[in-house]
Amino acid sequence: MKRRWRPWMTDAALVAVAAADLWFASWWTELGWEPVLTSLGVLALAVRRRFPLAVFVVTLPTAYYLGETAAPLIALYTLAVASHKRWFLAVCSLVLAACMIWPIGSGPAMIFADSWWLASIAYALAPAAAAAFLGQIVQVRRELSARLEEITEAREHEQLMATQKVLAEERAQLAREMHDVVSHQVSLIAVRAGALQVSTADPEAKEAAGTIRKLSVRTLDELRHMVNVLRAGGGGPTDLAPQPTLAQLGDLVGASGIEAKLHVGDLPDLDPPKERAIYRTVQESLTNVRKHAPGARADVSLARTGAAITVAITNTAPTRAAVPLPSSRHGLLGLHQRAVLLGGTLTWDPTPDGGWRTVLTLPA
Repeated sequence: MKRRWRPWMTDAALVAVAAADLWFASWWTELGWEPVLTSLGVLALAVRRRFPLAVFVVTLPTAYYLGETAAPLIALYTLAVASHKRWFLAVCSLVLAACMIWPIGSGPAMIFADSWWLASIAYALAPAAAAAFLGQIVQVRRELSARLEEITEAREHEQLMATQKVLAEERAQLAREMHDVVSHQVSLIAVRAGALQVSTADPEAKEAAGTIRKLSVRTLDELRHMVNVLRAGGGGPTDLAPQPTLAQLGDLVGASGIEAKLHVGDLPDLDPPKERAIYRTVQESLTNVRKHAPGARADVSLARTGAAITVAITNTAPTRAAVPLPSSRHGLLGLHQRAVLLGGTLTWDPTPDGGWRTVLTLPA
């Protein structure tokens, strides 16, 4: 595993470099008690990030006694990284340069006694200015990196908001279509079925009209919940319609509008996703029988076979021609995907007598 380079490692390395530089410079220079001040300046580099100005002041005696050394230059660089006052950094650079060229134990006139005084000043100003400039460059780089991250986050947030706006508009449009078109037509079906149930004297027609009205009212209720979900647009939690369970299979089969029987064996306790998968499979199968096999009878059986739950929906051959109805042909495919996600299978095929059989198998 690759280790990350941490700031304290950098500080330790710089202290080691400054200490080595101090030892090398002291080797050629005879000092008295001044090594205490110079060593203190080197050790102060360990806290340069927290107290950059104080550390710079503490390292100035090192430059005064030994000339160009690493400790004051590192301290000036750290101060330049932390400070935004350029005039202050210029003053600090001049002070450091003056400390590096000031003759020890002599007056200012000694600076200009040598004919190379201008070169000496330049050689002192160059490293000090370089440390300050380097610190400012690092500061600008860090600020630009932080600004770039802020701009990137802002763009990602704007893109997310734009995507959510488009989705919200699409959901609102879909909700309007469902409310204005689908709900209106289902309401008309419910009203006409209710009127037929009241006006007809035929018991079979009355029962059929009652079933149509009950299914229409249930469909309207589910549509209302779906429209509320779509209008919410992901803005917060939305109350969904109650999810079906196996306890409602009897009502589903009884209100299917066809002659159907339900056989339920000894079943173990199933989790809600499996119960919903069984319910939706039976619901879709009975809907297909009603649409594509008019007059057929259906048998729905649930049983445990070994380590699996088997749900079989079998219908007989139709007794009359089917009325063409719009279909997306995605119902069984969606149920198959649901079964696969739960670790089961869904198969459907015709029976020898002209009927149809759909079998859902889920792990118990």
